[in-house]
Amino acid sequence: MSAFDSDDLPSNLSANEHFNDVMQRVVSRRNVLKRGVGLSAMLFLGGSLAACSSDGSPAPAPQPTPVPTPTPVPRPTLGFTAVPAGSGSSIVVPSGYAYQVLAPWGSPLFAHSPAWKGDASESGADQALQVGDNHDGMHFFPMHDAAGQEKSDEGLLVVNHEYCNYEYLFKPEAGQSYPNAWTLDKVRKAQHAHGVSVIHVKRIGGQWQVQIGSAYNRRITGNTPMTLSGPAAGHALVKTAGDPSGTSVLGTLNNCGNGWTLWGTYLTCEENFNSYFGTTAGTDSRTEPMKRYGLSARGTGYRWEELDQRFDYVKEPNESNRFGWIVEIDPWDATSTPKKRTALGRFKHENCAMTLAKDGRVVVYMGDDQANDYVYKFVSDAAYDAGNPAANRNLLDSGRLFVARFTAGAVTGDMMGDGEWILLDKATNATLATNAAFPDQATVLIHARLAADAVGATKMDRPEWVTVHPTTGEVYLTLTNNSGRTVTDEANPRAENRYGQIIRWREAGGDAAGTRFEWDLFVLAGNPVAYPDRTDLRSGSANINAENTFNSPDGLAFSPNGLLWIETDGSNANTDRYQGQGNNQMLVADPASKEIRRFLVGPDGCEITGITFTPDMRTVFINVQHPGEVSGPNAPKPPAGQSLDEYLLAQPTAFSKWPEGAPGIAGAGGRPRSATVAIWKEDGGVVGI
Repeated sequence: MSAFDSDDLPSNLSANEHFNDVMQRVVSRRNVLKRGVGLSAMLFLGGSLAACSSDGSPAPAPQPTPVPTPTPVPRPTLGFTAVPAGSGSSIVVPSGYAYQVLAPWGSPLFAHSPAWKGDASESGADQALQVGDNHDGMHFFPMHDAAGQEKSDEGLLVVNHEYCNYEYLFKPEAGQSYPNAWTLDKVRKAQHAHGVSVIHVKRIGGQWQVQIGSAYNRRITGNTPMTLSGPAAGHALVKTAGDPSGTSVLGTLNNCGNGWTLWGTYLTCEENFNSYFGTTAGTDSRTEPMKRYGLSARGTGYRWEELDQRFDYVKEPNESNRFGWIVEIDPWDATSTPKKRTALGRFKHENCAMTLAKDGRVVVYMGDDQANDYVYKFVSDAAYDAGNPAANRNLLDSGRLFVARFTAGAVTGDMMGDGEWILLDKATNATLATNAAFPDQATVLIHARLAADAVGATKMDRPEWVTVHPTTGEVYLTLTNNSGRTVTDEANPRAENRYGQIIRWREAGGDAAGTRFEWDLFVLAGNPVAYPDRTDLRSGSANINAENTFNSPDGLAFSPNGLLWIETDGSNANTDRYQGQGNNQMLVADPASKEIRRFLVGPDGCEITGITFTPDMRTVFINVQHPGEVSGPNAPKPPAGQSLDEYLLAQPTAFSKWPEGAPGIAGAGGRPRSATVAIWKEDGGVVGI
């Protein structure tokens, strides 16, 4: 099903400037790139943006709880031996580390859940009682002991399930071709493989175990009832025949990255929702907003529109407007109703990262993962109240949404450019106020991409995961790649930007609510194995070498001690321009020295994604998504006259059996399965150092 991922295909036809054009104007700073790029250690560890003015807007009416000054922590150093790149069917971790696999796709969660069969014969109802497919973003919510202290050996692991692979999801049927006779139960099974799993886990005898039957365990799927909240709730553009009120929606889909709140809830992000909406009408009758959001003109690869009319945009033209949001879930209450927070805007959310402004307001950073789309942030109207968690429950329903414009203006130190946050507000933004396409603020939020087009936001190379440094507040963002871009210039001579980069910025005055910032490049991914001439930027910035080369940075997170963890979702061809890069991987970086080391290599065909830590930082959890999606040097070739999908449907282990045989997995799996991996130091120390 990876063929249905359209994030490499831009739908942005606006004339807005691209980030690459901004880079051209800082070509004189190319020597900064070759020095290793980025802020100097002194600036990073405590500097401020003297060149930028802070946001002059008044503070919100509620008096905020004082925000404590972060306590500086000793800067850790990378303390593991890097693992080599490679291709293969297993996971590789550094010497002195151990790992286990837990909660693979299809694992039972409840006392009445069916066991994994391995032949894909489970029904749609069965899948709703099992762990979903293609694990992605996740977060560990620790239990507390009798003294109220966070536990590092027991908690709730909340896991996204982004999509499903039909070649593995369904069982072969005699006389039928891929993907077999199409039925409503197959549609339901696919819908129930999406969403979120809340999984109670506990470490017993040195091994993590799923607590099957726990009252905390929960499956949230493509058919779970949830609420639309915030400014767009009840608007005409979100009303359907099934929900004339415009406040209730079934399900969440394409749950990619994630976030979490300061008050202990989980944020799941709806990314490629457009892939599920098509029509059986046979003609293209999409509106301009539908085209801008990438809905299919006719049928889709998922084929839900054939048997579930809410996914047929002709029969239910507003249903797609009910997806593309950030959904807030209370992991501690299995009876609670998830809420789609419309104040944060509708686009292809990759993940989100929450922090606090100086006056206590909540700030959420977000990227829209499509070639040539934008970077956003939300600032709440009210302040966070650390002493009253219940008072924060609806903070994400009211606030201001901004989109970023990057420029090459006057900067300080080693910074490469500056920028501004443009307010997407119908009442106060002059461009939107006079634009008839946006009659009200709800329309601005529902059609946030078009609003960002109108105000001149900067096009980016697929903004993916965003994360905030735990003590300095600098924001880091992966721009995973843009293989369709053909512009070549001295600053970025990489027509088809296949390697990607990580940028970072510092807000004006160190205030996350500011409207100005300065930015630079932390790393320009590249391949000095394929391009040994270091004056050729395809080789990457100076902190890239033959031992840590990688492409397509995607997942990104800081551990609480300030190390930056980088996960990749790119080519595992391991040849030509990708030679020496091997399978997708996870690396660890020191933000001050800019040193990067490879920590993990995944099995063939997978993406490494999702990352979270226990409070003591002695276990890191990551996800192995879509092992067995055929690619790379070990890919099988189907017999003549048979498509690859048909071949894999009949021979599901032809390319991969992972995680069969991995630590923590007993018995044959029958087909490749996405799963969570727990990793720890054998001596019990903090991971990464």
